[in-house]
Amino acid sequence: MSVEKKVSDLKPGEDGVNLKVRVLSVGESRVVETRSGPRTLSEAIVGDETGRVTLTLWGDHAGALEEGQAVEVQNAFTTVFRGKVQLNVGRRGKLEQIDDSEVVSAEEVPESFPEAPDGYRPYKRRYGGYRKRW
Repeated sequence: MSVEKKVSDLKPGEDGVNLKVRVLSVGESRVVETRSGPRTLSEAIVGDETGRVTLTLWGDHAGALEEGQAVEVQNAFTTVFRGKVQLNVGRRGKLEQIDDSEVVSAEEVPESFPEAPDGYRPYKRRYGGYRKRW
């Protein structure tokens, strides 16, 4: 289920996240090794009137954003890295350029980043097999 959110409302482990943001900065595309082999990614800092968040763009989305753009992020998911919530757009996600007036200017985006709750531990996914239910 997709839900329209604000940056300050982002929590770890969410799926189907939609939000409208301003691109504040973009990084270069790079290739990283993952459990499933090499993957291309790029990172950007995006924000709205409630805060800013690191957006990781995976696969075909890597390198797709430019600084200053107003975009709608659709069907994203959240993770945690070093205590900060991050937004991710993978193969099911979508980026759509929107009208500039739909999001605040870069100068109006607060410096705050959403944080994971104290003691947050992500659910460890197990590959293969079924989980036993007693």
